[in-house]
Order: sequence, then C-alpha cells, then structure tokens
Amino acid sequence: MSRPIIGRRTAFKGLGALGVALVLAGCGSDDEAGPKAKSGELLGETVEVPIGGGLVLADKKIVLTQPTEGEFRAFSAVCTHQSGELSPTAEGLHCSMHGSVFSADDGSVLRPPASAPLPEIAITVDGTKIRAA
Repeated sequence: MSRPIIGRRTAFKGLGALGVALVLAGCGSDDEAGPKAKSGELLGETVEVPIGGGLVLADKKIVLTQPTEGEFRAFSAVCTHQSGELSPTAEGLHCSMHGSVFSADDGSVLRPPASAPLPEIAITVDGTKIRAA
C-alpha cells in the first residue's frame, strides 16, 4: 500500500489552522461596521439633537448627543458588545439586541453585557452646524 502524500494528522492540523484563520478574519475591522464620516462633513444641525438625548445618523453609524444645553458629543452608534444598533432612550443609548445601555454624556457602559465604552467621534460645532472634525 502506498503512503499518502499528506498524512491524516498533518491534514487535520492544516484544517484547524485554516479554521482559526477564518475566525480571526471575521474578527477584523470592517469598514461597514464602524462610523463613517469625513473630516468637515456636515453631520447635522444643533436644533435636531434634543437636550439630554440623541440623534442617530443610521447611514453614518454615528449618534449625536446633547448631554446639557449647548454641549454636543458624537459616538459610534454600534454597540461594542455584538454590533447591535443603538437608539436614544430616557436611560441612555440603548442596544435592542441584548439590552446594553451607554451614557449619552461620555459613551461609558451603564448596563452590560457590553463592557467597552463607545468610541467617541471628534466633532466641531460652528454656529448651528455639527461637523466631523
């Protein structure tokens, strides 16, 4: 009987390595998953963002917040737990997927299962215009 070119053990090791590589590739950054805004791009008007609340820009995956009158912040609108979409509620920025809640003030986690805060997006406010920095 002739010996196989590649042994069974070697073949299984190779398949295992391929599986690990595919899983890691799925964990990599994806341009579609995160916020999208170019420097100077108009994100919204100050009057559109409620005081103590937020405005989700779904197409850009960004949430604009106004924690106190005249103070504006921007964060990723993608939950850091499993990439669910966020929506502003009375308690903060809520993920409907698993119930995580983030602070509209600073993006910190108020309620798990998320453990990482929301990435902040740099913005500038010029009069009534909110732009990506």
